[in-house]
Amino acid sequence: MPAAPARPQSKGASKGGAKGTSKGTLTGTAKGASAQAPRPATAKSGGGTKAAGSRASAPRTEAVPRVEGRDARPGRPTVSTAMSRRLAEKSAMRRHRMWRAAGIWTATLAVAGGLGWVAFFSPVMALDPQEVTVTGQGTTVDVAQVQEVVARQAGVPLPRLDTVRLRDEVLGVGGVKDVRVARAWPDGLTVALVSREPAAAVPVEGGFVLVDLEGVQVGGLPEPPEGMPLVHVPLGEDDAPVLQAALHVVAGLPSHLAAEVTEVGAETRDDVRTRLASGQEVRWGDDSRMAYKVVVVERLRQADPEAGTYDVSSPDLPVTR
Repeated sequence: MPAAPARPQSKGASKGGAKGTSKGTLTGTAKGASAQAPRPATAKSGGGTKAAGSRASAPRTEAVPRVEGRDARPGRPTVSTAMSRRLAEKSAMRRHRMWRAAGIWTATLAVAGGLGWVAFFSPVMALDPQEVTVTGQGTTVDVAQVQEVVARQAGVPLPRLDTVRLRDEVLGVGGVKDVRVARAWPDGLTVALVSREPAAAVPVEGGFVLVDLEGVQVGGLPEPPEGMPLVHVPLGEDDAPVLQAALHVVAGLPSHLAAEVTEVGAETRDDVRTRLASGQEVRWGDDSRMAYKVVVVERLRQADPEAGTYDVSSPDLPVTR
């Protein structure tokens, strides 16, 4: 069945439709534009102002810094090249400080290791027996024996040298009472001795034994020594206290009185007596209060110089005979 032909519109309708369409389009466009663009606030007389914020306003966007060059890309934020350079400089400085600290520590360890090797293992500070000085040997110490003991440590670096052990070995040499061993850098030693000097001679079979003030034997002679008193006390262990008391009396005498003593005898530690060059005898008793007893003896000798015996065993009640 054939389609019905389209009815022609009237001229007025077409004009009205076109005008309405164009008018509606323009009106909608204008309204949309007015809705997007904010209107300025208008003041009304006597009625106050109507806030422009009450109406819808367009969202505000922050400006993105624009960077020109190949790193600038549209649509993504970029970082300032100046800040990048500062970060790179800080990183380089941090690495520089780390490397410098590592270099300083390495150099310090190398120097310390070198010094340690020189001090403890190299021959630079090794003991040279020719650089050993011995003093204070007195009349009873054989210096050659001391040097022989020290020479056993030849070639040992001074920082590794055991001076305590060396001191004990030197004390074993005859006549040595005490010793101090000190390092003399870079390769020497100083050995300061305190010798045991004889203070009395004890008669024994075949000669005389020399003893110091502590009763230690320091030598022997076939003949009695000049200027040294003879102590008539046995040298056995049981008689050691008696010998000690006799020697303490001798040690407590002033030099001018000790020079007059020719013999010392004692039966017990409380009965020490001395014989002077004049033939007079002094009975001291024990070895206590020696300073006071010496004063009493000197006054008794002044008061009665012809007396044969001065007994100060009880110094508060002295007796002369």
